[in-house]
Amino acid sequence: MRDRQILLGHGSGGKLSHMLIREIFLKAFDNEFLAPLNDQAVFNVPAPRLAFTTDSYVVNPIFFPGGDIGKLSVCGAINDLAVGGAEPLYLSASFIIEEGLSFEELEAVVSSMAKAAHAAGVKIVTGDTKVVERGKGDKLFISTAGIGVLKDGPVLSPSLIRPGDLIIVSGFIGDHGIAVMAHREGIRMDVPVESDCAPLHLLVKDMLSAAGGIRAMRDPTRGGLATTLNEFAASSGCGIVIRENDVPVREAVRGACELLGFDPLYLANEGKLVAVVASDSAQAILKAMRSNPLGADAAVIGEVTDEPPGRALIETAIGNKRILDMLSGAQLPRIC
Repeated sequence: MRDRQILLGHGSGGKLSHMLIREIFLKAFDNEFLAPLNDQAVFNVPAPRLAFTTDSYVVNPIFFPGGDIGKLSVCGAINDLAVGGAEPLYLSASFIIEEGLSFEELEAVVSSMAKAAHAAGVKIVTGDTKVVERGKGDKLFISTAGIGVLKDGPVLSPSLIRPGDLIIVSGFIGDHGIAVMAHREGIRMDVPVESDCAPLHLLVKDMLSAAGGIRAMRDPTRGGLATTLNEFAASSGCGIVIRENDVPVREAVRGACELLGFDPLYLANEGKLVAVVASDSAQAILKAMRSNPLGADAAVIGEVTDEPPGRALIETAIGNKRILDMLSGAQLPRIC
């Protein structure tokens, strides 16, 4: 510990490993399930149905305006559970640490994870740590898995989407992608953009309480809004048409995209959701979303159609329609 830097010995399983676990991870995440430091966490689950998710986070840089890789890893797992209608309960966290990472940076990331988990009412109950040689890990990679419970409520699935349903997005898109890219490249913006990284489970709870008729939800992370809409269309066999003028994009994000040649529809988001809802439920759901700070800028951006089956279209500002396809490559690598 006195070296204040991660050594290969911290991944050896010996004294340094145990010291790292006690002084960094157990200190931050301490709870009754983690405290025994067993190879598994044992707990009761108060529901007949479970939701389970897993994801990995390799963002570069690991700190960015509005968040860091730790907050991102917790919120990402929570949101993957939430958009399925589940109440998140428990997370695991696995760390791949590059030799040479400072203890100050690691402590900051772990502290951020602990704060995000505590604020969301979830517990990090088990995990793992590995150390790789200098130059082999790009500072830090984190994998999280999450368990949530599905209580009495609707089943959500893209297969339930029907023509006539409406598409709602919970707020401005593209903030996360531009915030990370600008910080990574040292680009100064007249109006700084921060990541939208946030847990969405309480917003989802408000939506489910407001009305029935929610068909499916996703958080449009890697690949952005366009990719999520294509996934909805492919899974349902329906067409999806959105209106460019109705998609909320901050002027600072739009300006950065125009300058750098990006499309905000493909930028990653980490605190937004897209919902497909029955038309007769849309206003009640929209009202509930706008009463929550994370849905204050929610908007109806389009609808589900019969044609073209399995495809997403966008109606441009001048009234033309074009295919909104998936990217064939990476617009912005290492964003989440």
